[in-house]
Amino acid sequence: MDRVLESMCALISTTPQRWISLAQALPVELLVLPPAEGEWSAVECLQHLIDTELTYQFRVQAFLAGHDFPNFDPDTEGTQPGAQSPLAMAEEFARLRQESLVMIEALSPADLKRTARHGELGMVTLSEMVHNWAAHDLNHTVQAERAMMQPFIQGCGPWQKFYTDHLRK
Repeated sequence: MDRVLESMCALISTTPQRWISLAQALPVELLVLPPAEGEWSAVECLQHLIDTELTYQFRVQAFLAGHDFPNFDPDTEGTQPGAQSPLAMAEEFARLRQESLVMIEALSPADLKRTARHGELGMVTLSEMVHNWAAHDLNHTVQAERAMMQPFIQGCGPWQKFYTDHLRK
């Protein structure tokens, strides 16, 4: 993809406002409802995005300093949503994302060729991580939306057949 930094920044700059809008508009009960046992609710997806925002910032700094970095395991290192409201969480995410955007906008295309050793994946480039960051953002946004869809899918009667790829039981 040409102009990956520009495209990536454009994409990930939209995510915080989306979360703020959801947190302002939706009842907390919908945001904390997991789609199925053992799966993440929207709020858990948001907490994961907060956790990984810090991880991505750390990794960019590691690439620039020529350092390797460890794997991040959300199951053992992730934070459980606490007493913060979903709106406060979304605002925290927006603040962290703004810091990340400043960091990314300072990168040059030449920086994307930098390499580092990831604790699990081995040698990776900053370009690969930037691509992953954008995909990760979208993945967990879709995951959160799928969680919030469940009560509506369950209640839509004969239209449910149109949502089989999203239905969790």
